[in-house]
Amino acid sequence: SAKYGLEVYADADFSGSWIKHEAQDDPDTAKSRSGYAIKYAECLLTWKSKLQTIIALSSTEAEYVSLSQSMREAIPIMGLLEELQSMNVIPKKVGTKVKCKAFEDNSGAIELARLPKMRPRTKHINISYHHFRSYVTDGSISVEPISTHDQVADLLTKPLPQNQFLKLRKRLLGF
Repeated sequence: SAKYGLEVYADADFSGSWIKHEAQDDPDTAKSRSGYAIKYAECLLTWKSKLQTIIALSSTEAEYVSLSQSMREAIPIMGLLEELQSMNVIPKKVGTKVKCKAFEDNSGAIELARLPKMRPRTKHINISYHHFRSYVTDGSISVEPISTHDQVADLLTKPLPQNQFLKLRKRLLGF
C-alpha cells in the first residue's frame, strides 16, 4: 500500500479501433488509445483516456507513448507534492523526496523506460517520449511491472467483461 505515494497506472489499447473496411477512408482507426490514472495516498487525482496523436507501430510503442503522456502529468504533481511537504501541509519523512511508482503491463515499454540505450527500431521514440528518463535514472520514478489483470488503466482503454470492470473499478475508486 502506498499511503503517501504517487502511483501512476498507464495502459494502451494498440490499434484497438482498427476496422478493416473503414481503414482506407479513415486512418484514425489505426490509432491506439491511451489511458492513465494517477493516485496519491490511495486517492484518485486525475485520469485520462484519449486517442494517441501518432500511429504506433507496435504494442510496445503504444504503451510507451501512454506511459510518457502520464509522466507529463505526474512530474508536475511530484513538484507540487514536494512544495506541500516543504510547507508541512502533508507529512514528510526526513530526507526523502517525493517518489512515484508507475505501473506498466508491457515488458518492452518497461525496458525502454528503465534502460537508456537506443535501439534501431525505437530510435524515433527518443525525440518525443523519453522526457522522463532522468527521473527514472535518479530514482524519483520507478517503472514497475503489473499484471494485465490488475492494470486499472485498462478501464480507460477498452471495453471489459463486467467482472473485470467491477474488480478494476473497486481497485481504482474503492467501490
